[in-house]
Amino acid sequence: MPWWSGEADGEPPVATDGSRPAARSSAPERGTVHELAVRNARAAALFSAGNAKEAAAMFEDTLRGCRALLGRDHHATLTVAGNLGAARVSAGKRREGIHMIAENVADRARVLGDEDPRTLTARDALAVAYRLAGDVDDAVELSGQVTAQRRRNLGPAHPDTLTSRMGLARAQAAAGDLEAATALLSAAVQDAEQALPPRHPHLTALVECAEAIGMTRREG
Repeated sequence: MPWWSGEADGEPPVATDGSRPAARSSAPERGTVHELAVRNARAAALFSAGNAKEAAAMFEDTLRGCRALLGRDHHATLTVAGNLGAARVSAGKRREGIHMIAENVADRARVLGDEDPRTLTARDALAVAYRLAGDVDDAVELSGQVTAQRRRNLGPAHPDTLTSRMGLARAQAAAGDLEAATALLSAAVQDAEQALPPRHPHLTALVECAEAIGMTRREG
């Protein structure tokens, strides 16, 4: 999950940007940027393996390097800052992590735009973090916002939109509104079945989420 590779979703999702940072003019600086990317990738591997505490420490060190070399507003710096916030949430420092992800969302909106896919990725991560911390009303509100933005920009069956729709359903279920969660998941599963292959990971995840809240996959 270095900043020029594909996105690796977790819970909370680890935010990545999917593009390579601009190369600097001198070889030593390019080498330093490469080292930062390697450290980010190693931290991401630790995070994926469940070692959130170690990952957070490595992300924090990488973030210091990114800010010193690339500046606070470089897209790679924004990526690592989002990764660190997510790792802190998973490591049990939820309030600290939520604060950092919220700052990261604001920074991405300012630098990249409010509806840039990278801003929406961070906003989706914040919604999940709210739910994990028990702030279910905030989670429902923010998940609904991201879902609407992604649905408008990407369509109802895009994998990112489906991820947000599932996150909103989970937040609604956590808030006790199982009727709304069931209706949302039912519609999302139907859209996914029409648009995606039968064993697509996003369809599988939707069906498993539906089963987890007691909804049967098909009725009648």
